[in-house]
Amino acid sequence: MWLILHSCLLLSCNYISVALTAISGTCKLQGHFKLNGMYQDADFIIGGLFEVQYLKAFGGLSFKTEPKLPHCELFYMTSFQQAQTMVFAINEINNNPSLLPNITLGYQIYDNCLRLGVAFRGATALVSGTEETISDLNCKGPPPVIGIIGDPGSTHSIAISSVLGLFRMPMISYYATCSCLSDRKKYPSFFRTIPSDAFQVRAMIQILSHFGWTWVGLLYSDDDYGINAAQSFHQNVQQFGGCVAFSEILPNDNNHKEIERIVGVIQGATANVVVVFSTSSYLMPVIDEMLLKNVTGRQWIASEAWATSPVLLAQRFKSVLGGTLGIAIRRGEIQGLGNFLLSIRPDNNSQNNMVRIFWENVFGCHFDTEGREGTEICSGQEDLSNTDTPYTDISELRASYNVYKAVYALAHALHGLMKCEEGSGPFIGNSCADKTNLKPWQLVHYLQKVNFTTGFGDHVTFDKNGDALAIYDVLNWQPSADGSVVVRTVGVVDEGAETGKVLTLNEEAIYWNFETNKPQRSVCSESCPPGTRRATRKGLPVCCFDCLPCADGEISNTTDATECIACPTDFWSNPVKDHCIPKEVEFLSYGDPLGISLTTVALLGTCFCALVIVIFAHYRKSPVVRSNNSELSFLLLLSLKLCFLCVLLFIGQPQLWTCQLRHAVFGISFVLCISSILVKTMVVIAVFKSSRPEGKGAMKWFGAAQQRCTVLVLTALQVVICAIWLSTASPTPHKNSKYIRSIIVYECAIGSVAGFSMLLGYIGLLAAVSFLLAFLARNLPDNFNEAKFITFSMLIFCAVWISFVPAYVSSPGKYAVAVEIFAILASSFGLLVAIFAPKCYIIILHPERNTKKAIMGRATQKK
Repeated sequence: MWLILHSCLLLSCNYISVALTAISGTCKLQGHFKLNGMYQDADFIIGGLFEVQYLKAFGGLSFKTEPKLPHCELFYMTSFQQAQTMVFAINEINNNPSLLPNITLGYQIYDNCLRLGVAFRGATALVSGTEETISDLNCKGPPPVIGIIGDPGSTHSIAISSVLGLFRMPMISYYATCSCLSDRKKYPSFFRTIPSDAFQVRAMIQILSHFGWTWVGLLYSDDDYGINAAQSFHQNVQQFGGCVAFSEILPNDNNHKEIERIVGVIQGATANVVVVFSTSSYLMPVIDEMLLKNVTGRQWIASEAWATSPVLLAQRFKSVLGGTLGIAIRRGEIQGLGNFLLSIRPDNNSQNNMVRIFWENVFGCHFDTEGREGTEICSGQEDLSNTDTPYTDISELRASYNVYKAVYALAHALHGLMKCEEGSGPFIGNSCADKTNLKPWQLVHYLQKVNFTTGFGDHVTFDKNGDALAIYDVLNWQPSADGSVVVRTVGVVDEGAETGKVLTLNEEAIYWNFETNKPQRSVCSESCPPGTRRATRKGLPVCCFDCLPCADGEISNTTDATECIACPTDFWSNPVKDHCIPKEVEFLSYGDPLGISLTTVALLGTCFCALVIVIFAHYRKSPVVRSNNSELSFLLLLSLKLCFLCVLLFIGQPQLWTCQLRHAVFGISFVLCISSILVKTMVVIAVFKSSRPEGKGAMKWFGAAQQRCTVLVLTALQVVICAIWLSTASPTPHKNSKYIRSIIVYECAIGSVAGFSMLLGYIGLLAAVSFLLAFLARNLPDNFNEAKFITFSMLIFCAVWISFVPAYVSSPGKYAVAVEIFAILASSFGLLVAIFAPKCYIIILHPERNTKKAIMGRATQKK
């Protein structure tokens, strides 16, 4: 809109100026604004726009006559102090021999009356000048001012910068904070010595984050400042885990119903902290309504626009606004400013009427007696030191300090431009600016590179967007001894701090307006402790959540974790689910009660075998031993001993060699055992047949050599099976978490199911053949009753191993190993007891029956 307006004005001015030039040969100013201001001539003029008075009325509007000029009233002492600070800074620079030597600076300052129309007129007057005619036929030339300090309002700065930016006229605001002004494409020549709202929002979020206030309400004014600040707050608040409980626009027309509704929202909300981006004029009706309804107990966070507002510091607001935390632009100290403010005197220059208006407001006198009979006349020599006004108060120099820095920034930029040497300049062909015909865009270039430190110790520079370094004071509204409310500095927010600590607070100095004298909690949901995760409630902001415990095998080791982290493969979550611990490694160990029991039984079985061997060796010539094929008996006892001992390979932490040996030794030992029994069975049958006439030649096929060879061949087949299995898919140690996820079962992976099946199948085949042959020979005469014992032993063996398969498959972890060991021990004891117990019984307890006659006698009696 401003661009279109400016284009229309520019075209109109060009047309009029061309017409007038053709007639009179001069350019003539088409309008003149009556503005209150201050002026001082010099080599270079700096413009200024300040909010010194308030525009009360424009006067009557009519389409028949030209509108009357606006009438400004309500003089603001603080704003006039800011304007005088600009004058003081210029005088200080003129007296500084090291800054702009031999060059003097002047000023042209206008009052904007807090209205955009007046501010725009003032800016136009600063850029185009106030001379009635211009002799330059092209209506061109350097502008009357080299730059403008101001405007303080964001809305004003947006409008003015939109036009000044077309000509690259530098403008340095000391109070406009709208983050939209950081757009370099729209406002290429705008700078500011106050941080933008983007920095202000981050500073306020630093305070919220420090106290853990994640559930906050938001109020903002219905203007550029409030709307842009609220947008920035919404965009940044979630970065620290915060949420906005409610967001309300403060009306600018004192709509009572709307104000009542907003107070009702504040009263009904669960948020105990309210952030406000507004000026005091917007906020005051809401605070009045809260006082009327006795709505207290809220912690207010004030933006810089009202953090130091004297209007809201009234004692009647203490119950509502006491303890407010706010941020304010950096407070500074300016040496000599106090004496300068007291030294000003009015003069008769029409361009300096702002000083006369100030004098009349302070002392209640006037300089023009026309129409003011009976009013005291000002002498101009009244003593300002006896007055108590915000104008003379230099204890809280905030906006004035920013004005001071803005003037010095412009002076340093001009100084850099003036000391440029030809051939080393920054412009095309290493040229410098024309010092006699200064272009505004050239000064913008140097202003962008300004870098200096004030006498107060603050560093002044601008980033690529023209924004100053972000630094704020943290303020606290505290009651004083007389019952009034005073503002005290309790911390600082400095994004450029060398320590890296952005927020520094003196918490002991903070006053809390609550019975506990402690900061209130303001959260939608309490923080989730480690071991849980946040689960957002459907339809509510992310700050409203439930805390769900992490699943087994997952942890969260931080507060308010959004996701649980899965533990590494060999780790598991502890009971609290806040850190991972190594998984329990389970295997059948020698220290385990089950392992101890099985080891004991295996060793007992080995001892029994050894005992039987000793007995048989001692009575090897007795009929009982000799009649039962002593050589095969010893071989069988040896193989059973190996069966008992192979159990020890199944106990203990699996190693590669134990995994490879356990099944190989087990398989070979049992084949040796079963093949010995099979040969014994075949020998029994052959002996029986050889005792009959038709079978006298049967024994020639079952001599000692044939027996050994048969056992060797049958065992060799199992050795071959084991060799193939171990060479192709050898069993290896394996960490298995499939049975129980929280436990690592250390076991031997069989490697090849086919290999393991062939090993067991071959044993089962031999056992089945032995059982079948023994069963067929069960009715032989008593002197050949070995077949009965073999039948019984094979019955036990087959029953054990048939039941082993389902029990092994269904048993988890170490219990599968225990089942296999049990099967080995049970079958081994079955063979040992069924075959050798009857013989040992006769040898030890009934030696009278251990004779050939007794054995043959029983056979004769049987016949």
